[in-house]
Amino acid sequence: MSRLLLLLACVLLCNTAFAQSTAVLPQAEAYTTRESWRQPTPPVRIADNTWNIGTVGLSALLVRTDAGAILIDGGVPQAADMLLANMQSLGVAPADLELILSSHAHGDHVGPLAAVKRATGARVVNSAESAWLMAHGGADDIHFGDAILYPPVQTDRVVRDGEVVELGGMRLTAHFMSGHTPGSTAWTWTDTKDGKPVRIAYVDSLTAPGYTVHGNPRYPRLAEDYARSFDVVRALPCDVLVTPHPDFSGWNYADAGNPQPEPVSCRAYADRAEAALADVK
Repeated sequence: MSRLLLLLACVLLCNTAFAQSTAVLPQAEAYTTRESWRQPTPPVRIADNTWNIGTVGLSALLVRTDAGAILIDGGVPQAADMLLANMQSLGVAPADLELILSSHAHGDHVGPLAAVKRATGARVVNSAESAWLMAHGGADDIHFGDAILYPPVQTDRVVRDGEVVELGGMRLTAHFMSGHTPGSTAWTWTDTKDGKPVRIAYVDSLTAPGYTVHGNPRYPRLAEDYARSFDVVRALPCDVLVTPHPDFSGWNYADAGNPQPEPVSCRAYADRAEAALADVK
């Protein structure tokens, strides 16, 4: 009798397991983003060799040189095809993209970089902290946990603070500015505009959206890092400031006739961010 009960129990358990295994998997729940972050726009010229090829609300800069091109940031994950199309419109074929740089490793800025790397064969250059976070697809973010995931990106070259990345005579300098993320980086280079040299600073975000700035157990020196980064940004060579969120630096990519109606200096950008952070606990 006991053997019969055991057999019946086994059949019941097996049937239950089979029913569970054939059930439809749960629906994925992706994070949502602002419409402007997903709104395509034609390339916007920043300087003679520097263009924004991102969306209305997120910068993605293309720097062209005689030896190929450099991409800095890309926007949201679904922007890969748009980026490649905008590159092509500027005469940059996928094989012409040599390097991919970033400001920081959040999904709204580096989301499509894995796809762009596959399509182009470009080498990814990062700070060590950004390299780790991008390799994990944004997982275990200090502030957001696993809330903003994206396809993982492998880094080919890790740079140090002050290191220069050079391609075709264009020299881009990395300036570490920890705060928004531990690996946040500003990039500076000299282009030309109207026949004159112009120093461009692509400066990462200085905001603390929902962060615990003081007494953060995962980032105990966060407030001190922000303070240092404000000083770093103020000292940058900065004739033209561009930021990952263009409105922070006075850019309006939707207005082709006047894309930067209210230019912001690096010093003013840092001063505003420092004043805003003073109200954050």
